[in-house]
Amino acid sequence: MFGALLWIFALIGLALSTDDGLTDKVSWDKYSLMVNGERVFIFAGEFHYQRLPIPELWLDVFQKFKANGMNAVSIYFFWSYHSPNKDTYDLTTGARDVQRLLDYAKQAGLYVIARPGPYCNAETSAGGVALWTTNGSGGRYRTADARYRQAWAPWLREVGAILKRNQITENGTVILLQIENELEERSYDPTDIVVRHMEDLKQTFRKQGMVIPTMHNEKGMRSISWSTDYKNPTGVGTVNMYGLDSYPGGFKCTKSTGFRLVRNYYDWFKNYSFTQPSFQPEFEAGWFQPWGGQFYDECTSEHSPEYADLYYKNNLAQRVTLLSLYMAYGGTSWGHSAAPVVYTSYDYSAPLRETRQVLKKFKQTKLIALFTRVSKDLLMTDLEDRGPGKSVGNSAIYTWILRNPTNKAGFYFLQQDNSQSQSKQTTSVNLKTSLGTIAVPNVIIDGRQSKILVTDYNVGPNFKLLYATADVLTYGQFPYPVLVMYLKQGQSAEFAFGPDVQNATFKAHGAPADFTSSEAHSANGTRYTKYLWTQPKGQTVVDFSDPVGTLFKVFLLDIPTAWSFFAPAYTLNPNVKPTEHMFVLGPYLVRSATIFGSEIQLTGDKEGPSSLEVFAGDVNVDKIVWNGKALATTKSPYGSFLANLDDLATKSISLPTLSDWKVADSLPEIKKDFDDTKFVTCGKSLHSSDYGFHAGIKIYRATFTDKSAVKANITVQGGTAAGWSAWLNGKLVGGSPGSLGSASTTSMLDFKKVQLEAKNVLTVVTDYTGHDQASVKPGGPANPRGILNAKLLDEHNKEVKVSQWKIQGNLGGEKELDHVRGNMNEGGLYGERAGWHLPGFDASSWTKGSPTEGILHAGVSWYITKFKLNIPSNMDVPIGVEFNAPKGTTARIQMFVNGYQYGKYVPHIGPQTQFPLQPGILNTNGENTLALSLWAQNDVGAKLSEVKLITYGQYETGFNFTQDWSYLQPGINKGRLELL
Repeated sequence: MFGALLWIFALIGLALSTDDGLTDKVSWDKYSLMVNGERVFIFAGEFHYQRLPIPELWLDVFQKFKANGMNAVSIYFFWSYHSPNKDTYDLTTGARDVQRLLDYAKQAGLYVIARPGPYCNAETSAGGVALWTTNGSGGRYRTADARYRQAWAPWLREVGAILKRNQITENGTVILLQIENELEERSYDPTDIVVRHMEDLKQTFRKQGMVIPTMHNEKGMRSISWSTDYKNPTGVGTVNMYGLDSYPGGFKCTKSTGFRLVRNYYDWFKNYSFTQPSFQPEFEAGWFQPWGGQFYDECTSEHSPEYADLYYKNNLAQRVTLLSLYMAYGGTSWGHSAAPVVYTSYDYSAPLRETRQVLKKFKQTKLIALFTRVSKDLLMTDLEDRGPGKSVGNSAIYTWILRNPTNKAGFYFLQQDNSQSQSKQTTSVNLKTSLGTIAVPNVIIDGRQSKILVTDYNVGPNFKLLYATADVLTYGQFPYPVLVMYLKQGQSAEFAFGPDVQNATFKAHGAPADFTSSEAHSANGTRYTKYLWTQPKGQTVVDFSDPVGTLFKVFLLDIPTAWSFFAPAYTLNPNVKPTEHMFVLGPYLVRSATIFGSEIQLTGDKEGPSSLEVFAGDVNVDKIVWNGKALATTKSPYGSFLANLDDLATKSISLPTLSDWKVADSLPEIKKDFDDTKFVTCGKSLHSSDYGFHAGIKIYRATFTDKSAVKANITVQGGTAAGWSAWLNGKLVGGSPGSLGSASTTSMLDFKKVQLEAKNVLTVVTDYTGHDQASVKPGGPANPRGILNAKLLDEHNKEVKVSQWKIQGNLGGEKELDHVRGNMNEGGLYGERAGWHLPGFDASSWTKGSPTEGILHAGVSWYITKFKLNIPSNMDVPIGVEFNAPKGTTARIQMFVNGYQYGKYVPHIGPQTQFPLQPGILNTNGENTLALSLWAQNDVGAKLSEVKLITYGQYETGFNFTQDWSYLQPGINKGRLELL
């Protein structure tokens, strides 16, 4: 009878849910999102396909998301990446194939949160708006300006058509649609240009056939809300679901003083979105680093597993049931795609490293994510109490208490009141259960540890955990319940079952845990049996049975043993049920699992020697097959299947030395007699975007005949850290090494050491670190790049007339010549325009010369070498290039690998010296071309002290990283040759 009532209450809860009036496939109430009528915790991670331009590797990343507990991926679609000019929208070529991206998400079993812009931000150049709009034709960004609408409307039509057919209503997995990004609402006036813009975007998507709920993300707790719940009398510009972005760790990197928890999320959501589930579309999984900052390997606090344990559980404690981590995988801002606020690496201290390696922080995140996957009671809770000392015997402990209103399941979140503390605190806890209040002693919170204590926690339809003081990781039905919990080694905990479990006997296996039972009484005198243990290193498995047979099993894991635990699903439905997964313990990664006949078939990765344990219930199998290889398999006393994986140490990977370099001059434009007839003649403006040259290095040539010129005042704006150099008649006359404090720099060039002639040529080479995002005044993406002001002056500071200014940028400008890499990949250096960076270019006739010998004067030299790799097909070996330069070197180095500008090394600014490369950029089993442009910015010249290949690790894998990547590595085409 009681169960029937609970079912009725659940149905009433669903009946009170709401939707957007267009589909009931995705609905919601104040507790959670519902997909196909079922409550689901959305645990997502942000991924930018532009920052990993190898489509095959998208599936690798998505499989790692799924294996580490996520059930959704949040994706920006950068307009700039797909639209090199106003007439082109490429969503099919190479790594711009959006349908392939969405297919891989579905194949990995992930929901998709679509964020198509038109403005994204994301530390990408111009915030993701098409660069062809930055000449002013884009109007006033992020407003109802007709020029802006005319620019973005075709983009949303193109990308919207693809998103429309991938909605969950059309057998896809796209469940939410973001309208704009972090656009602050300052007015409810329906005529306001920002409000009108939001409404226009929303209606555009609806006319496209997008029927899934719309959403928006608030940029911190800064402004009023687009939520339908909050004081908007007209509803113009509102969205279905409100979200709050939060980055509480901020710029903390090497210091250990971070970990300051935000404890007012609950109150914020209660005010702003009280009829909607609490949603964090971007929660800090890491943070970016700027030019001149620190490299991500130094960011120890951001990489700590404690970060995930403390922050993400704190979010759950405040009733957050939709959580997306930004970034879950950051990737690489290759080919001039970064905004000036970041350098090449966008590793972001994300849990999945730029090299695609799983960090410990991701492994700890997995423990929380897998808990949310099966804990349906958590998806409908009210806040019962909170604060220091609440239900605990130690005021140094802060407790959040959530209670399910229908079945009274409880969740007690324990953290230190001073969340920055690294001390150890011990406390008693008073747990309210269906048998009365139970006092539990000796619960330890060790430093930046957080625990979730459950009460009346349902493990399947007929089994209830009365309480537990260790964290629940997950559970499964096999068909009897199997519960998994984790605890730090040396800590003690206890649990008890509900009254439906009686007369159970137990037997412990594995690591000795001093597992015992004793009779106890709740506060109202109700008798129950509690089970106690001290967590050893490794795992302990406890079999509970009665005279009929097995009742259930409990796996007790220590950290880090729990990090090697996986629960691969049998289904591609992102909403995985406890009956739809098996348990695997031991390897580095489990990508997929199935039972086929008498075999358990697994695909995955391993790092070094490891054991393999699989629990799939009472199935009739006799072997484990790992990546297609049958393993000698035995069965444990408690019913799991055991095998050993081969030792990787015997498979040594050696990398070639980079040698046999060839060199050529890549700055012939400084010569006075250089033929610049193919340069573009400038009008009144010297802004590069006015002439269709947006990304990369630009070269200017000014011709003048007046010999009275003795100096020039030049201001160049290329973005933070961008430098420039100037030559008069082939001799260096000045420039700027770049500034960390400003996007523009001004320098007075001195002509006194140069003999002026009847015709003189001033050549200015300007670097570029990206177009500004919208937050940069005055014009955001429209802030010009290139030369802002240039005046030639005589000795009396009187302006000297210039006969003509000309400009050159990437070959073709907005006419895209490289349809795979895109026109943001190249700039205006002679070597780039001539295709010296592309596979197949023949440099055999060039002079021998190494970048470690360098250039002895100011200028740009181009270096090329080739190398072969022979990585076995069953190996994933993340590879990179490391640079070093002598102290005091003022230079700018671009690295091209098989045609991709995949790194920018600026030794006098830093911090990046190591540049990861991906399979697909690299031929892991074949020949590769490495090209460098070395720009020495002063007459001392410049050289590298070292340039070498490095490895970050090696893994045996079931994923195929050795493929024919030629379609991603095109050489010189006819169009380029015609324009050169």
